[in-house]
Amino acid sequence: MARRAGVSKSTVSRVINGEPKVRAAVAERIREAVAELGYVPNQAARRLVTRRNNAVAVVVTEPQNRLFVDPYFNCHLRGIRQELVQQGAQPVLLFIEEPDDYPRVGNFLAGGHVDGALLFSLRADDPLPGMVDQMEMPAVFGGRPALGAGHRSDVSTYVTADNRGGAREAVRHLVSLGRGHIATITGPLSQVSAMDRLDGYRDVLPGTSPQLTAEGDFTLQGGAGAMAVLLDRCPDLDAVFVASDLMASGALRVLRKRGRRVPEDVAVVGFDDLATIAESTEPPLTTVHQDIEGMGRLMARLLFDRTSDRPPPGGGTHTLSSVVTPTRLVMRRSA
Repeated sequence: MARRAGVSKSTVSRVINGEPKVRAAVAERIREAVAELGYVPNQAARRLVTRRNNAVAVVVTEPQNRLFVDPYFNCHLRGIRQELVQQGAQPVLLFIEEPDDYPRVGNFLAGGHVDGALLFSLRADDPLPGMVDQMEMPAVFGGRPALGAGHRSDVSTYVTADNRGGAREAVRHLVSLGRGHIATITGPLSQVSAMDRLDGYRDVLPGTSPQLTAEGDFTLQGGAGAMAVLLDRCPDLDAVFVASDLMASGALRVLRKRGRRVPEDVAVVGFDDLATIAESTEPPLTTVHQDIEGMGRLMARLLFDRTSDRPPPGGGTHTLSSVVTPTRLVMRRSA
């Protein structure tokens, strides 16, 4: 290839490895030589030199069937994959559904098959953060890891939305409508994001009766069940903040079945702004927007920065960081 392009072998190597500081015309000539000769890098040999696998574990502590029916996960994984592909890496999807899955996943992560891990949907008592700590594996979390999970959340690299602030904005909107009995359907309270959204609700409505809070599980069926419980407990409720769009969709079905008009009788606000849900419910759902796909891309980008040889801005060594992305209320007809 060097002979064909009329350059040195080191220049060819720099272009193939994506290094800068090669003139555009020279780089183009080398790429033409690569195409003409049908050159494909030997990945095994490259791994020996770079000590990189160009593969990243994406670890999800959710049932596998939920991953393919919940559009939240589709958006998140799409963002992760887009960034990894741009960086020349492949995602390796790992599921944790049962306690026995932890040693299996741990052995895979410790086996040197991947350059790092992206982990999300963790619970408060999840051992995964502690496991990756012990392996000294580069990792980025989707959501703020909980204290008490064998891992210091104050030094974690994580990406999350402003869950508490978004919940506050949603509940303040319901208050501004003059609603006096505002309930909430939470996500599973073993997850930090669900607790943060409940805390946002409580920030606006301190001292609200526990009867106006029902726990869901971020699924359509969970939202429907929690809405039925709230109506049985508090038949005079006139608004509900639901901690996810999928649960809000289930809540709307129950309200319609019970003869409650939305928003005339009960105003509803969700959380996520998943277009496939929020724009197709009846009525369309007012909800809190978070950039789910963008957060997936950012997680992968942060991991790539930590696993690459490139120094961080300002020099020095890589430091752990967290990113809290903004949220905003998207007005539709349910509230």
